[in-house]
Amino acid sequence: MSSKSNMSRRYTAEFKRDAVALALSSEKTVTEVARDLGVSPEGLRGWVKQAKVDRGEGPAGALTTAEREELVRLRRKVREQGP
Repeated sequence: MSSKSNMSRRYTAEFKRDAVALALSSEKTVTEVARDLGVSPEGLRGWVKQAKVDRGEGPAGALTTAEREELVRLRRKVREQGP
């Protein structure tokens, strides 16, 4: 059985912000930056995409991070109130 090195990791907001800034300012590809940072390329691409949405540069209807957090909070509240 393999080790659980492929399990999802939680990264701090600061780490994600810095990784996105590096990916956007670097002449390297997102894959190369991700490799340098030890994160998955798919994860870094997702962070970059979400950062663009948060800046108002995403597709129409895409939820910002704040909107996603509010949605999670409201869904939890509805679930706790029950039927």
